[in-house]
Amino acid sequence: MLTFATRPSPLARWQTEYIVGLLQAVWLALTCQIEVITTRGDRLTDTPLPRIGGKGLFTLELEEALRRGRVDAAVHSLKDLPTEEIPGLTIAAIPRRADPRDAWICPAGHTLQTIPPAAVVGTSSIRRRAQILARRPDLDIRPIRGNVDTRMRKVREGQYDAIVLAAAGVTRLGLQAHITEMLPLEVMLPAAGQGALAVQCRTGDQRTLDYLRAIEDPSTRRAVTAERAFLQALGGGCSLPVGAHATANRDTITLRGVVLSPDGAQHIEVLGQDSDPLELGASLAREALARGAATLLEVAC
Repeated sequence: MLTFATRPSPLARWQTEYIVGLLQAVWLALTCQIEVITTRGDRLTDTPLPRIGGKGLFTLELEEALRRGRVDAAVHSLKDLPTEEIPGLTIAAIPRRADPRDAWICPAGHTLQTIPPAAVVGTSSIRRRAQILARRPDLDIRPIRGNVDTRMRKVREGQYDAIVLAAAGVTRLGLQAHITEMLPLEVMLPAAGQGALAVQCRTGDQRTLDYLRAIEDPSTRRAVTAERAFLQALGGGCSLPVGAHATANRDTITLRGVVLSPDGAQHIEVLGQDSDPLELGASLAREALARGAATLLEVAC
């Protein structure tokens, strides 16, 4: 028996059930149960994320349950996990990644390029805001909170003309028919780790570690490790105007990163390859900082 912690949102539950399904396809006799735990991020639904702090907002309560032995494992969206190591806990498995791109959802059918000037676009992500404004500085970007279903309802009701969500979450909930446009990576780089799931457990829990390692995808692990190393070397905050995307083959990881001013008027892009994901992420962050990224990040904070 393994007990998994999950947040209460439909997407979080889907992701945990998905991980359980992967495990049980490998370990046929394994039984699992799911315990729902509400996090601070779930409770504070009316405040823009940057105002209440991004680090651990959706993970701290699940990690505390792990430390106390209340559960054996916790399933997270990797982009929500702080980049710092958590004492006593480890990311035991990162399965194959879903689509890392962002999805543009506009009930009227307008794309990012065709939506009328001054249209209201909903996102609480500084990263998304900056990259949208870099292309369309005439748009009105406003905060939006709530789970995927809530945000979809708000845009359908006309509170926003368009919203931007992680494509993986929309697809996992079977709502892909509402996607107007998949934003290309050339237009919007995702958050570090976007589209990937992380299964966390206690460092010394060898039994759980052995179960979870069966669903690990090494290529995904190497790619997202490079992305998270880039973010960490820049300051580590998931609310920073920083995008990163990496791909990995047997020998080489290719990472592209961007740091922007909050208004999208300035940006610094970096691109590199290496076999070591940690060195690649750190070296590209050093390059970005040497080119003035620190000034952009200071403005964002």
